[in-house]
Amino acid sequence: MHKVDRAFGEKFLAAIDDFYGYGVHLLFNEWWQSAPQDAIDKYVAAIADHPEHGPLAAAAWMAPPFSLSHVADCAPGTLGAAWRTHMVENGLAEQLAVGYAALTDDFAASGKLNRLPAVLQYKVLRGYQTHDLHHVLTGYTTQPLHELALQAFQLAQMDYPYSAMTLSVIMGHATLVDPWLIQPAMDAITDGWALGRRAKSVQFIDFENHIHRPLADVRAEYGLTRDTPFAAMMPKVSELVAQELVVQEQMREQAAAGMIA
Repeated sequence: MHKVDRAFGEKFLAAIDDFYGYGVHLLFNEWWQSAPQDAIDKYVAAIADHPEHGPLAAAAWMAPPFSLSHVADCAPGTLGAAWRTHMVENGLAEQLAVGYAALTDDFAASGKLNRLPAVLQYKVLRGYQTHDLHHVLTGYTTQPLHELALQAFQLAQMDYPYSAMTLSVIMGHATLVDPWLIQPAMDAITDGWALGRRAKSVQFIDFENHIHRPLADVRAEYGLTRDTPFAAMMPKVSELVAQELVVQEQMREQAAAGMIA
């Protein structure tokens, strides 16, 4: 039976202790050196052997630089207009994948990614490109529990270590540090999981080429229409969620200040 490498286990505990101080974006890249080969092979097969994911992943299409200027002429009600509103109102980076690619370059230079298969490297980079488009398509906001629901949605559609690590770290924190987070986190996870299981796969789809389509039509095509949006219920606010809300508000203020200037 394979066991978790104990040095990596310390990093995993560091993420549980301080999710924002040592995030999954670091944990994911630290795993490959000590990951059991059998686990890596299974994650590869989840993509390569899938009838929809496999051909798209093999093509390895990446969107060209995509910014607010590309959706400036999108009519109200379209996917592009909704994405623009999502990005502007939340003060989000337009090219999230570019920053993550720079991070992975540093890990690669150290040799830590030598065992990271190409198909999983593609998955993580393409996932950063589509992350905010998936927010718009699923209706999940940037509120912390909605972010967790989106990760559960992604995991429901594809066995993928980044999403699995996110859920594991959050539930580890809830279990061992902040029990007030258990019920709201599980509400978010089960909502995202159920939506991801019943929806058509949105993994690797070139939604950047669908920006002029009505958002309602795209959601209907992929089975993402729902009667009521997910409502995160948290009678007692956990410290982890409170910390993230502060960070998000600072991002919005900085974005607003930049627009005014």
